[in-house]
Amino acid sequence: MINKVVLIGNLGRDPEVRHFENGSMVAKFSLATNENYRDKAGEWQTNTEWHDIVAWRSLAERAEKTLKKGSLVYVEGKLTHRKYQDKDGNDRYITEVVANTFRLLEKRESLGSNFPQPDDAPGTSYQIAEKSEAPSTTPVVQTQQGDEQAEDDLPF
Repeated sequence: MINKVVLIGNLGRDPEVRHFENGSMVAKFSLATNENYRDKAGEWQTNTEWHDIVAWRSLAERAEKTLKKGSLVYVEGKLTHRKYQDKDGNDRYITEVVANTFRLLEKRESLGSNFPQPDDAPGTSYQIAEKSEAPSTTPVVQTQQGDEQAEDDLPF
């Protein structure tokens, strides 16, 4: 069986990090993903979904050091559901993505690359933000939106 979630989005806030007495740590942050589509009138609409992300131990430490509000991030992990009681004793349910890896991404425009996009589509190209002496070998993730579902060019 498979429980795998892959998200590319922007952080809604800086990671909230908690340190435990046993030395382990956990980082929690929200990630916004956008879906662009044309409505019946032909106007572009954006639907934003918010995802709660949890990272443990060394991944939490990395998140604390590298992730900031607004960062563009690739997150891979598993979907989990928890039940808890609020202060009034009501049962509450929460769905989270427990991350097993993430990569900081940045927009190509900030790298000075010139990749044209269709004038009528709000697509954006992204590149994995890794230091490399040979930028042509750096994997690229391109997002494409339109009336038809585009093939994904994801690096996995």
